[in-house]
Amino acid sequence: MTAIDVAARLSRLNAVRKSVAVTDLILRSELQGGQTRLRLFEPAHAAVDLIGWLQQNRPEVEAALLQYGGVVFRGFGGDGNGLFQGLVKATIPDIQPYMEGATPRTQLGEGVYTSTEFPHDQTIAQHNELSYVMRWPMKICFACRTAPAQGGETPLTDVRRVLANLDPAIVQQFSERGWMLIRNYGNGLGPSWRKAFNTDDLDEVRRYCAQSDIALEIFDEEHIRTRQVRPAIRQHPVSAEHVWFNHIAFWHPSSLPEPVRQGLLAQFAHDALPYATCWGDGQQIDDGIIAHINAAYRQATLVTPWQQGDMVLLDNMLIAHGRNPFQGPRAIVVAMGQPYVPAQAAHPTWDRTK
Repeated sequence: MTAIDVAARLSRLNAVRKSVAVTDLILRSELQGGQTRLRLFEPAHAAVDLIGWLQQNRPEVEAALLQYGGVVFRGFGGDGNGLFQGLVKATIPDIQPYMEGATPRTQLGEGVYTSTEFPHDQTIAQHNELSYVMRWPMKICFACRTAPAQGGETPLTDVRRVLANLDPAIVQQFSERGWMLIRNYGNGLGPSWRKAFNTDDLDEVRRYCAQSDIALEIFDEEHIRTRQVRPAIRQHPVSAEHVWFNHIAFWHPSSLPEPVRQGLLAQFAHDALPYATCWGDGQQIDDGIIAHINAAYRQATLVTPWQQGDMVLLDNMLIAHGRNPFQGPRAIVVAMGQPYVPAQAAHPTWDRTK
């Protein structure tokens, strides 16, 4: 055996030892609440290089994402941009811009945004990010820069369990009829169309809507209305599982606090609300059905407090997220990507001419 052969064998042996050592330095456990479980990764000591471990053990993380829908990295000291951006780069190919956005966020650069900037006393209901677009992110990642003193959790819900919790008769109706999202821009109660579509050119909005199976009405330079019909149930492209993937309850008027709902309905017709959902044929969905859907979410939801430096990677088709009210400073950042376009992008019964 030559000196070169010996050196090569020693190099391979050292690589194996390094891999085993790094793997053994990661502690694995579960977080569980309701019907949702997440994989929890923690370092055995403070010197663990998370990004190096990810580069060698990405198949394990991907398998955990498919099984659990989400993984939590806790205790790695990631309270700034560097570690979070490293995590995003290692786990999310093709960072995705926030197209058709519906909530206020601040872009921090390199595909990183603040979480939704709603007032601290408001709840954000469970939802899968951008379920209503034709090209949604398969992965979404959060990081906690500042943990709130009280509340402010990001509840997480396995939407496989939500689908299983629903009345089969209701599921069948949505399978046949789909759901419609109606948005009105320019009333001062949501983002402008310029913000939502990332353009100042209405012709670009026309082209985008035509390509995305969205019916567009233009009233003037500021006021437009969009309607889009989507399936309520999707099939995961890797696991082939069926999931409850939509914003049906999220934007239904009955999900609003009653004083807010009554105030909006006193001012706007149903199809003139900033956001509204209905059956795919345009008929209004009964409030009782929405209450049933919201109960199915609650039954499946995990709520756990943020800890400083926590980073959470989710399969966006398997896990829905939201936000609880909070007190004190709270800073959560987010990135999303790995865009996916399904074969069945729009609901098959959708007729934009009606």
